[in-house]
Amino acid sequence: MTINPKEYKVALLAGGTSGEREISIKSGEGARGALETAGFDTTWIDPANKEDLKRLIDEHFDVAFLCTHGKGGEDGTLQGMLELLGIPYTCPGVQASAIAMDKAKSKILYEHAGIPTSPSMTLYKPDGYDVEEVKETIGVPCVVKAATEGSSIGVEIVQTEDQLEPALKAVFEIDDLVVVEKFIFGPEYTCVALGNDDAYALPVIQIVPLKGATYDFESKYAAGGSEHICPAPLDDEMTKLVQSYAIKAHKALGCRGVSRSDFIIDADRKPWILETNTIPGMTATSLLPDAAKAAGISFPDLCVKLIEYALE
Repeated sequence: MTINPKEYKVALLAGGTSGEREISIKSGEGARGALETAGFDTTWIDPANKEDLKRLIDEHFDVAFLCTHGKGGEDGTLQGMLELLGIPYTCPGVQASAIAMDKAKSKILYEHAGIPTSPSMTLYKPDGYDVEEVKETIGVPCVVKAATEGSSIGVEIVQTEDQLEPALKAVFEIDDLVVVEKFIFGPEYTCVALGNDDAYALPVIQIVPLKGATYDFESKYAAGGSEHICPAPLDDEMTKLVQSYAIKAHKALGCRGVSRSDFIIDADRKPWILETNTIPGMTATSLLPDAAKAAGISFPDLCVKLIEYALE
């Protein structure tokens, strides 16, 4: 479908109460500029403010544009409220958002879809855990991840056996559900899938952290924290393979509108999926606008597309 932006009133949701609040606000600021450039009448709504949320009930909005990262905004909670209010919204729906936010559950769907994902085990804090069992099952080096956080919050890379128990304790302070994965060594890439039933992939981006060996929170969001090489320096065969996996992940999780899947390609030229983001960042250093630009899609036009997908 094709829309006239001047005919639509947009509720721009950004902020919220998660550990990613400040990044969400930056995403919102980036999206607001693009939406207004495109011609949309845009109203800022912060889900952390009950009076703002009440505006979604009391006022008319044609569509909600989501820039809410982390728990309470990216995990299906906010999407459920919008469903009840009958307001179409950008990015995936309730179920897809909840599953993608849960690294343990999303790995199961990746495996069913034939997308390689690192061998792992899931630990639940109330059940307790055996460090020796983790060493025997996964081994070292490994990665300990908070299962329901994003933006590299609660991620510990374990290089030696003595680092494992402190890493588990640290991550369990953040989340009751923890995924321990075998460490896959190699450069990191990301690929965006755009669309609903007919989703297609944007150019692959290689992510090069400049402030450390890993693509952590600072590398993602600090100015100069990382370099994005787009299109990534991959041959056609590998590019198409990564893009096909990004589309498969989009469909396996039940995503609509947009998703962005992260990968590592190992020394044997095998891509391994890390996770799928259902509300990719919209900041000045974010990957989605970079990929769109490489595909010839301006930031304002990208926002128009996301709203068109929401209204389909």
